[in-house]
Amino acid sequence: MDNNSRRDFIKKTLIASTAVGLGGVLPGFSAKSYNRIVGANEKMRVSVMGVNSRGAALAQNFASQAQSEVIHICDVDSRAIDKCKTGLTKFQNTGVTGFKDFRKSLESKDVDIFVVAAPDHWHAPAAILASQAGKSVYLEKPCGHNPREGELLVAAANKYGNVIQMGNQRRSWPNVVKGIEEVHNGTIGKVFYAKTWYTNNRPSIGIGKKTAVPSWLDFDLWQGPAPRAAYQDNLLHYNWHWFWNWGTGEALNNGTHMVDLARWGLQVDYPTRVSSNGGRYAYKDDWETPDTQVISLEFGPDKMITWEGRSCSAMTTEGSNVGVMFYGSNGSLQIDGANSYKLFDIKGKLVKEVKDSGPINTASLSSPSQQLDALHMQNMFSAMKKSGNLNSDIVSGHKSTLLVQLGNIALRAGKQLEIDPKNGHILNDNNAMKNLWSREYAKGWEPKV
Repeated sequence: MDNNSRRDFIKKTLIASTAVGLGGVLPGFSAKSYNRIVGANEKMRVSVMGVNSRGAALAQNFASQAQSEVIHICDVDSRAIDKCKTGLTKFQNTGVTGFKDFRKSLESKDVDIFVVAAPDHWHAPAAILASQAGKSVYLEKPCGHNPREGELLVAAANKYGNVIQMGNQRRSWPNVVKGIEEVHNGTIGKVFYAKTWYTNNRPSIGIGKKTAVPSWLDFDLWQGPAPRAAYQDNLLHYNWHWFWNWGTGEALNNGTHMVDLARWGLQVDYPTRVSSNGGRYAYKDDWETPDTQVISLEFGPDKMITWEGRSCSAMTTEGSNVGVMFYGSNGSLQIDGANSYKLFDIKGKLVKEVKDSGPINTASLSSPSQQLDALHMQNMFSAMKKSGNLNSDIVSGHKSTLLVQLGNIALRAGKQLEIDPKNGHILNDNNAMKNLWSREYAKGWEPKV
């Protein structure tokens, strides 16, 4: 069938297959056995960019769903392509084509969904190119490297009318949703403050050596839109998070998830005032972003969110290494890294606990919660067939990402920021708006809508 007819057929078969695919693989079925289900052989076809770690887990998860199959994987590391191909054979029978340059995949009319799991500096530029190519986009958080990129993504979704789902997957976890509903329904009274946090024991990355680019890596394409810097041996594949040229630090690496829940629970959009303090305290090495940071976000006269990040000190807060605590006039509600929440009265006594027995490993770098994350994918499928709304559309994703981006800007500017509550822009600081709201790009790679 032609491409338009195939898409119409997909919308119809998705309705029948959603009940089968919800939550991943049903008991008694292997992932491959889904291919024998009537109607499941016409699937949404997926291409994944960046498959070394998180992207490989996402590829396997999409391959496990009854409604989708992975047809392309894209990576500048040839080793990652080979490894991901092998891993996908456990989840689907169909073959997979590997591309070093993801733009070759975007040229294909066969691709319905483009998954962006490359480093942060690639998130918005790649998602915009995919939008221009007519693809739906599953975009890992953060949605952009800087605030301007978030604005461009919103403009792209408005212009091209495609689905863009940000990967803050807890928006689709059932008990997390129930916990937020408790906050909204007034269970803990008037809520005025949400505290969020993340802790870990990350080791030093040392002092890197400038060396020749490995034969398996296209480093020029890896840098893509980022201004060019020399290759060094302590950069890939994870430590780029801690360099401003490519990464966004722990605040956006892990803070985005919990700050998003805090913003959702408090029902706020843009702040009025932002401050942040911190630095690289634990080690003296090449790590540029803070390993210790506190961000404070004020929303008018009566609401506030804070985020505390401790990358190199794993002592828990409220008994968890990651979480959000809502404080209200009648009590408090805690959501940690699991699909669960706890409700406390005004004196701090635990009065209710909702748990999920499923396994979650918040320390995992690639796939801490595969079955729960599948619900976020199912939500995207529903939005693509116009039978439901996105749980994390790009407008919402940009607003939450912007909060922690503003925290980083306040830290780097060394001052408290006054913010326009209508659009999140920085007031009375032309230097911050000029130099930190956006960024410089390598020539020819400037994202445009």
